[in-house]
Formats: sequence, structure tokens, C-alpha cells
Amino acid sequence: MYDIATRRHVLALVAQGRSLNSVSKQTGISRYAIRSWQTRIEARSRTTACPRCERVPRPPDAVDSYSYLLGLYLGDGCISRQAARGGYVLRIACADAWPGLIVACREAITAVRPMNSVCVVQREGCVMVTSYSHHWPCYFPQHGPGKKHERPIVLEAWQQEIVDEHPWEFLRGLVHSDGCRITNWATRMVGGERKRYEYPRYFFTNMSTDILRLYTDTLDRVGVAWKPARQSRRAENISVARKASVALMDAHIGPKY
Repeated sequence: MYDIATRRHVLALVAQGRSLNSVSKQTGISRYAIRSWQTRIEARSRTTACPRCERVPRPPDAVDSYSYLLGLYLGDGCISRQAARGGYVLRIACADAWPGLIVACREAITAVRPMNSVCVVQREGCVMVTSYSHHWPCYFPQHGPGKKHERPIVLEAWQQEIVDEHPWEFLRGLVHSDGCRITNWATRMVGGERKRYEYPRYFFTNMSTDILRLYTDTLDRVGVAWKPARQSRRAENISVARKASVALMDAHIGPKY
């Protein structure tokens, strides 16, 4: 009676921690049906193809989308275990101000795991782009207890190969999560008159020294000049301000939208 997309959407609602009763009232689907889908669909999802779980592990599908999603995850993503169901939920926080980012995030998750549904959960000022799977830790082995900036973040060899192959997608994910493009300004005396000059600039801010290093190493690899900007007690800013480097970032990343 219900297609697989509907069933996965309903199970995604349950994965948010909602009760069967509330999901049933919202969707008009009985609790009995939802419970039966949990048994059948989740049992099948445990054996759903995972390239990292194969006898000879291989890279994920859609490696360009994976490189972008990796950047988003390292910036504003997290993975949490669903104890009752035995799987994991990937959540990427995206600000309401950037609807294009929300769409791009959903598309990247779908490209990397097309067999899993993706839903958007509204929060104050942002949405959580969410997807449930038993295999998210396989895709993001950086998952672990505690905050990312309080533990080592190191890419595995297969991840580094993907970043090396698709560096701009990785940088775009990092900038879309923890970066921005702004118009900066300065004043200068010219012929005895103070004039104002405006120029574009990229910033990336993160509390993890390992993630900052991944960002700057990749900038070096694509020929973008950078320097540390003013530091705060809890985070460090990386600035890209040289005209040629900003033009290169504009060509491959551009402002959020």
C-alpha cells in the first residue's frame, strides 16, 4: 500500500527520537505498520551494500560528493548512535540563511548513500539534515566520543586519496560549514585625502587544529595563499585575501547562497 520512499520517510521521523504514536498521528499510518517496517526494512539495511564493509574495502560511490560531504561533516556534522535501533544518525547543521547549502547537503548525502532516506529537522535558526544508516561510521571513521576539537582528527589513507583527487569539493564543504566570504574594507591616505577601499576575503574558523591543518594543507595543494588571522581563545581563523587566491576560490567555491 505504501511505497518504499514513504516507509523510509516515516522511519526517518522515528529515528529523530519521536514516538510511534506521534509519527502515526502525523502521517496517518498505523503504529502496527510502522513497527513492521522497522523489523523488515531495518533488517535489510544491515546487509545493504557498504563499500567499506566489503571483503576488499573500496572507496564510497560518488567520491566527489563524498569529498564535499566530508568537509561538511568535519565542520558542522555529527554522528550519534541510536541505541534502540542499533544504527547511526548522521546530522549536518545548515543555517536557514543558506537554502542552497541545505539543498547541496541533501544531494550529497543522497549521492553517497542513495539507499537511505534524508530528512530535514527544523531547529532555531538552522536545520539538521539527517540520515539514518548502520554504516555512517564506516564512511566517517573520525566519529568518536567527545567533541572533534578535543580528540585527534586524521584522515585515513583512502579518504586522503579522495581529497587529493577532489580537493575543491573538500574545501567547498569546509567553507560551507565553518567558513564565509565577506567584503572587507580599509582606509588609506591618498593625496592628503583618506579613501576607503573594499575587497573580498575568505575566512575559515574552527577550534580543531587538525581540521585547520587539513584545510590549509589542501589550500596549499591547489595553490591558494593563506595566513592566520586574528585568533580568539577558542578558535583560529584562516584568511585568504590575496587577489589571485580570492579569484581562485571564487571560481571553485563562491559565497554561500
